[in-house]
Amino acid sequence: MITGKNQIAGAFSGGGSHTFRTVNPVTGDENPQEFFEADQTEIDRAVNLASKAFTTYRDTSGTSRAVFLEAIATQLEAAEEEIIAYYTLESALPEGRARGEFARTTGQIRAFASMLREGSWVEAIISNLEGKLDIRRVQCPIGPVVVFGASNFPLAFSTAGGDTASALAAGCPVVVKAHPMHAATGELVAQAITNAVRETGMPEGVFSNLNGKNFEIGQRLVMHPEVKAVGFTGSINGGTALYRLACTRKEPIPVYAEMGSVNPVVVLPSALREKRDFWAEQYAGSITLGTGQFCTNPGLLLGIEGRELDSFIEALGEAIGQRQASCMLHPNIKSQYLEKRDEVLSLPDHAIVTAPEPEAEGNFALPHIIAVDAESYMKNRLYQQEVFGPFSIVVKCKNKTQLIEVLQNLEGQLTGTVLSENTSELQEFSTVINVLKERVGRLIFNGVPTGVEVCAAMVHGGPFPASTDSKFTSVGLTAVQRWVRPIAFQNWPDTLLPDALKNNNPLNIVRNLNGVMTKNAV
Repeated sequence: MITGKNQIAGAFSGGGSHTFRTVNPVTGDENPQEFFEADQTEIDRAVNLASKAFTTYRDTSGTSRAVFLEAIATQLEAAEEEIIAYYTLESALPEGRARGEFARTTGQIRAFASMLREGSWVEAIISNLEGKLDIRRVQCPIGPVVVFGASNFPLAFSTAGGDTASALAAGCPVVVKAHPMHAATGELVAQAITNAVRETGMPEGVFSNLNGKNFEIGQRLVMHPEVKAVGFTGSINGGTALYRLACTRKEPIPVYAEMGSVNPVVVLPSALREKRDFWAEQYAGSITLGTGQFCTNPGLLLGIEGRELDSFIEALGEAIGQRQASCMLHPNIKSQYLEKRDEVLSLPDHAIVTAPEPEAEGNFALPHIIAVDAESYMKNRLYQQEVFGPFSIVVKCKNKTQLIEVLQNLEGQLTGTVLSENTSELQEFSTVINVLKERVGRLIFNGVPTGVEVCAAMVHGGPFPASTDSKFTSVGLTAVQRWVRPIAFQNWPDTLLPDALKNNNPLNIVRNLNGVMTKNAV
């Protein structure tokens, strides 16, 4: 049963005077459940209990936290059918997408559990050369973390998503600011986490879930003195606002925000000569996947002008034109999409590749592709903004030099892609590839950017404004590094050291003055 209440350290709370409802995106009608927005008292209680929980949770063993994470995954699976039902009701995303995202969510939770059992993520380093001080370093959790749920991933980037899972793995309690577009889904997921807290005996306050449609609730959470870091997935405006706010605190804290990206795709001539139709079909699918509501949606395709590029543009337009209208996540997102799209369409010097005629009704949307020359693209900054939805621009460059110039004028991106069927061509365009590499967090060869593999090597971040700190990722096992800091212990008794630094711990690493590292050397 959906209560509509906040969940604070395992207890339901609905003390606030403001309520809201979610929307069925297909019909545009409000769903029946009312949700209570968290008031200041509830915010303070959730964060203060998280701070109290941190004093014991930070010292739990990796094995204990692994058991906790595995219990969360199991509890989610026990509630899967109900979660999927509300997921599809509140997002209009199809059941197949819901099932896939659900499996991804439980999979990444269990991946962090396996990481904790293996143990080397703490990066234990011991330096005790003869005649030198005994210095031992390890990563330690930083404290309570606030996680903001994402609109476009009700599971994998929300209540029990990668930010929450990685923070709990690190030893940090979590207060989730649930996304108001899928509050019922969030409540069910939060209840599964709460059940796992009780089942495994984790400290009270290690997890809370707060509702809120008002921006002030998120701002109050970021400004709370006991909060030590923030995880955010969403718009550039939202992420940068929280980042700037966090910098104004008496104690500034990091905001790890994954934000906007147009994900440039460099289409080299050989790819068009040999696989024109294949790549046209692949990118028609990628541009329209999830109605274009992916942070890795390919919003920019770049090529060298000429007959081959013109032929590809024609094939892409035909493939896009065969796509059916699909539902966007919320009426507000549809209106924002139309507003941004029309801003771009008001600019001069572009050609329409494919456009919806007539415009899709209600909350549904059809893709829109335009083509523009590189000079016009660089002259008008509005061409370079992210349009969140099924919209993409093909930019025609005169030559390699102009292609480099376009890339040099781009902001930071989550991904960059190169399409080519010729090794010597890649050598010829090596400067182009190097410029692209400087601006992205993930460099893709002969693929599409949509679809982010959850694995140890993944980087889902990039130079600003793709993210607020390009040294970190929000996907993959190294996401845990956002919620820890290194501490060095000098000349401490072995019995008082963290387990990873003790002499009999198999994860010990000795680093000598030459930087050589060996395990089990102590």
